[in-house]
Amino acid sequence: MAAAAATTTRARDGVVNVNSLFTVAVFVGRSLATPGQLQSLAGDPSCDAGPGMARSLLVLEVVAFSSFLFSSLVAQGLKLALNLINSKDPHDATRAHIDARVLRLGMLASAVGSVVGCVFLMVSMVMVVQIRLGTLGCASNRAAAGLVGLVTTALAVYVGTVFYTFTH
Repeated sequence: MAAAAATTTRARDGVVNVNSLFTVAVFVGRSLATPGQLQSLAGDPSCDAGPGMARSLLVLEVVAFSSFLFSSLVAQGLKLALNLINSKDPHDATRAHIDARVLRLGMLASAVGSVVGCVFLMVSMVMVVQIRLGTLGCASNRAAAGLVGLVTTALAVYVGTVFYTFTH
């Protein structure tokens, strides 16, 4: 039981750390964006993104940040609950009598928040590519395709791992 609690704690800490990195990426992306600069590096004015894309980018980044924050707060809440329960009797060998369904539901909610955040962050990064390199009909196809391909593959592995863990 103690080994399972330690593994769960490490998994939660990993989720929080990764979400923190993604949250930093959202803010770095926002800080590097120059307001009003929608002229792409493609050199063709027909490839430039419109102001609607810049607004959509901001909305997607806020939703991504919110999803990562949700996921991190759920994971931190679970960790706090386990720590508080453990502090009642630190010499008890079984420790942390918490309903396994609640723990699993919390971890699932945290994983869903991370996946949703990654999807919105990926879509916002595709928009950044379009703003900086030109719309998808122009020169930015390969950059966006590589981004979508790699992130989708990573998310499929993550979701598959979470699914396998919850079914076994």
